[in-house]
Amino acid sequence: MLLVVGGQGRGAGKTAVIAGLIRATPEAAWTAVKLSAHAHGAAPGAGFKLTVQPAADETDAGRYLRAGARRAYLAAAAPEELRDAVAALRALPEWGGDWIIESNRVLEWLEPDLYLAVFNQALAEVKPSCLRFLPRADGLVLVGGEAAPAWRDLLPAGVPRFPVQPPGYASGALAEFVRGRRAHKREAAWFR
Repeated sequence: MLLVVGGQGRGAGKTAVIAGLIRATPEAAWTAVKLSAHAHGAAPGAGFKLTVQPAADETDAGRYLRAGARRAYLAAAAPEELRDAVAALRALPEWGGDWIIESNRVLEWLEPDLYLAVFNQALAEVKPSCLRFLPRADGLVLVGGEAAPAWRDLLPAGVPRFPVQPPGYASGALAEFVRGRRAHKREAAWFR
């Protein structure tokens, strides 16, 4: 299964939701990826960097491992190199298994089995990349409860909503939604 978790912006709780889903669905041998749209410390044009997370720690990829992911990666790339980073992920031997990717922009190149958009009622701003892909959301994860008035009208009608709370960040209903979609994965259509 390919599950993409994007969302409103920095601090929305995307990493925490992914960790919660990894814990809530241990039957999936998740490979989890933080796809960052900037190469940390690299000059433009320096190429993307794909790093295997060696151990559980406080980094986003480390949090995935701590939650029970089989493997975790950080894929860091400048925006113009994100397609190459996605191609590198697809070339990994474990591609085709159960993957969770944290990113909105990866939807430019991948057609996931499930796209969840995370919104946090404590935040007011919504990133342009979230707005761009929001119509493709299969589910909305609402951290802290129902949508705050600042962006309530942006959320697509008819899309399932899953309120979650810290510290777990994954409700039973959300885990069942992911399990149901996992049972009907369509991996042949993953790459656009």
